[in-house]
Amino acid sequence: MLKQKLGPTTEKERHLILDILRGLALADIALANFPEFALWTFLSPNEQAMLPTAEVDKVVRFLQFAFVDGKFYTIFSILFGIGFSLILARRSVSLFLRRMLILACIGFCHLMFIWSGDILLLYAVGGLLLPLFIKIKDKVLMVIAGLLIFVPVVLDALTEFVGIDFSGPFYDLWWAQAAKEGITEANFASWLRDADDYAAMFAFLKQGACERLWEIVSGHRLPKVLGLFIIGFLIGRHRFYARLRELPLKQIFLWTLVFSLPTSLLYAWSVVEGHPWGLTVHSLLYAVSVIPMSFSYIAAVCLLFLKRPAWLMPLGQPGRMALTCYIMQSVIGVILFYGLGFGLGTTFGLITIELTAVIVFLFQIAVCKLWLHFFRFGPLEWIWRMLTYGRYFPISWKE
Repeated sequence: MLKQKLGPTTEKERHLILDILRGLALADIALANFPEFALWTFLSPNEQAMLPTAEVDKVVRFLQFAFVDGKFYTIFSILFGIGFSLILARRSVSLFLRRMLILACIGFCHLMFIWSGDILLLYAVGGLLLPLFIKIKDKVLMVIAGLLIFVPVVLDALTEFVGIDFSGPFYDLWWAQAAKEGITEANFASWLRDADDYAAMFAFLKQGACERLWEIVSGHRLPKVLGLFIIGFLIGRHRFYARLRELPLKQIFLWTLVFSLPTSLLYAWSVVEGHPWGLTVHSLLYAVSVIPMSFSYIAAVCLLFLKRPAWLMPLGQPGRMALTCYIMQSVIGVILFYGLGFGLGTTFGLITIELTAVIVFLFQIAVCKLWLHFFRFGPLEWIWRMLTYGRYFPISWKE
């Protein structure tokens, strides 16, 4: 038998709906991340209340928690799982592991040198665990995914009722590193705005990496992400994305929306009111709102794609350059809001920041369309591809 030559996914294998969903996820990741880029998240409630758009910001914040927070990070995670399945379907575990290790390096550099809110390193760590599940049957995988998604609820219950806090040492590490750099609660929000050289920014990024570690542990991110990866892997295993007309998309949309709308509103209320029902109930509300609403979004986009695909085509451009666009958003955030750039951080309310995020994403659509007119891949996708397969790939359409 001839040995099949391994290669990257071809254009014929690429399904536009995945690019569109990826583009949509990128748009809403910008909405979720720009309040932190703009340092609004770091302001105290009193400081936020002093901004000129404070009253409108309260409404925007509630809507963000109800309809954005966690939803598109969930979609992005599921799409990563689908992407993993395309490589693992070829039975090339070593190739997949190499791809994840390279992603881990990219994520580490992003975390340490650009923005401490990186998600790529966590994705790479979760991805490295996926080969353990390749041979497991579908029903068992669904059970495992469900258990992983609800693990955070159990861990939060242990914290609330038993006093077991696994994140405590990481919290202490974070503030020890912050103190070492001279960063305190008093100057936390203004540090990056006033950092007019990279040395000051890097000092914040070092403690930010420790903060990110604490956030991942305290938020129980790894089991959540791994559970979503497994769901995406199952979708990819059965190629549901290529069989949209066979799926009961209307029923999926309606049932997930009916279930997730009230739970999402309750989750948002719990956030803005400071978890009045306790940490465990808050964690449970997150689990039962985020994933169903994410699937209602996915089903809605798929339905629109089948009826009016042209309306969604602009989202496909950044979707093809997801890694590049994700990093680009961080770079733009640094330039706009940190002292190293224009230093606009802490000066705008949430509504202005979110409008800025929309403008940035529209700019990305234009840039991606222009880039892909001349080139086959985004620049970071091209580098990632060549490092993964260990050979040169032509990037220009003329090559």
